Amino acid sequence: MTEPTAQLPPPEAAAPGGEPAAGDPDAVAVTEAKASFFDHLNELRVRLVRAAAGIAVGMAAVGWFCDDIFRFVMKPVVASLPEGQRHLNYTSYLEPFLVYLKVALYGGIFVAAPWVLYQIWLFIAPGLYKREKTVVTPFLVIGTALFYSGVAFTYYLVMPYAFPALASIAGPDMNPLLTMKEQLTLVLAMMLGFGVVFEIPVIIAFLAMVGLVTPQFLAKYRRHAIIVNVLLAALITPTGDPFNLALMAIPMILFYELGILAARLVGKKKAPEPAQAA
Repeated sequence: MTEPTAQLPPPEAAAPGGEPAAGDPDAVAVTEAKASFFDHLNELRVRLVRAAAGIAVGMAAVGWFCDDIFRFVMKPVVASLPEGQRHLNYTSYLEPFLVYLKVALYGGIFVAAPWVLYQIWLFIAPGLYKREKTVVTPFLVIGTALFYSGVAFTYYLVMPYAFPALASIAGPDMNPLLTMKEQLTLVLAMMLGFGVVFEIPVIIAFLAMVGLVTPQFLAKYRRHAIIVNVLLAALITPTGDPFNLALMAIPMILFYELGILAARLVGKKKAPEPAQAA
């Protein structure tokens, strides 16, 4: 008599819809991936809420001084006006309210910028290597300081010369009629533009750290970068005179050179080539 054939255990039934069964490793991986994705979404939501709360607190703190802040920011504009006309106008009763609301919003962002950057850091820190974590903190500190420096540079060194130059373009028989809304928009755009320009070394250093550019590449195309910087300065500056153009172009060129130096310090190092056998 032949011995009975051993029966193999039946395969695990597939879950409805073609999904892997509960004990399948694929099912475990999918579940973990979904959990990780939703954990990241929840963490992002928490950081966004806290960043928004920080901006709201900054707006509340700045809101009490909106009029004083607006008058301070507009000093270079008002000083460029002719004697007897040193005041701004508004075209509707709603305009001053909207202008002060805008001052509170941007002032709140300006004050809460370190807190917002800290929340961004807390969100991305778990996914960074140890070396990257040690570099990011100086990046945030230096980047924030450079942005504030760019805003101060605009206010104290650019606007006092740019606005009189703009006013001199009009004929002597023409009188300016400047509104609160338009001048605030112009001043904020100039401050933002110079703030971004002052971030050039940080941006270049970050690109070098992730391997997108190298110091050798940046140095090789230095002349091209100078031409591009001058063209960008001509587009960003509100006037076309050489002095105000130089106020924008020279910092851009200088920060490009500082960016090359920073790229040499934090950029990815080339792996040593393996020694060839004799």
